[in-house]
Amino acid sequence: MPTAPPPETNEARLVDIARAHVRKFGHARTTVVGVAADAGMTHANVYRYFPSKSALLDEVVASGLRPLEARLRDAADGADPAHDKLERMLIAIHRDYRAKLDDDPAVFDLLIEALAKNRPSARKHRARVQSEMQRVLEEGVASGAFSMTDRRRAMSLIFDAAHRFIHPVALRLDRDAPAGAIATRFEAVLAMMLRALRTGRL
Repeated sequence: MPTAPPPETNEARLVDIARAHVRKFGHARTTVVGVAADAGMTHANVYRYFPSKSALLDEVVASGLRPLEARLRDAADGADPAHDKLERMLIAIHRDYRAKLDDDPAVFDLLIEALAKNRPSARKHRARVQSEMQRVLEEGVASGAFSMTDRRRAMSLIFDAAHRFIHPVALRLDRDAPAGAIATRFEAVLAMMLRALRTGRL
C-alpha cells in the first residue's frame, strides 16, 4: 500500500506563498504581512521561521535552484567521460536558467536581485556549481581526458567561455534573442572549449 507523502512543513508552505506573491506583485512589493495573511498566521509567527523578508525571499531563490543542483551532482557522479559530463552540466544550467527567464520572469528577477546583492542563496549556488564542475575537471585531468592540467586556467576557460550562456544577467540581456539561435551559438562555444581542454591548446 503506497505511503502518503509527508505533510508540508510550515517553512515550505510559507515559501510557496511567498513565491506566489513574487509572481503576482514582484519581489519589491511582496511583504511578510501579506504572506502571513495568506498563511493564516500573524507576521510575528512568520518570523519564527524566517528572521526577515530577505531570508524568506532568499529561500524562494534557493528552493528553485535545488533541482538544478541535484541534476549537476547526478551528472558529476555518472559514469560518462568527463567531457560529456561537463557538456551536459553546462547545457543543463543554460536550459534551466533560460526556462526560468521565459516561464517564471518574476522569480528570475528575484534570482538576479540575489546575485546583485550577493545573498546567501546566490553565493551557495555559485559555490555548488563550481564545486561540481571542479570535480569533473579533476576527473578529466586524472583520467587523461583533459590535457589542460592547470586547474585554475581550465576553470577560468570554462566560465569565461560559457558566461554569456550560463550567467542569469547575460541571459536576461539576450531575452529577445531566439532561444534556438542562442543554443546553436552555445553549442559552437562548447565545442571550442572542450577541444581546448582536451588538447591543452587555446
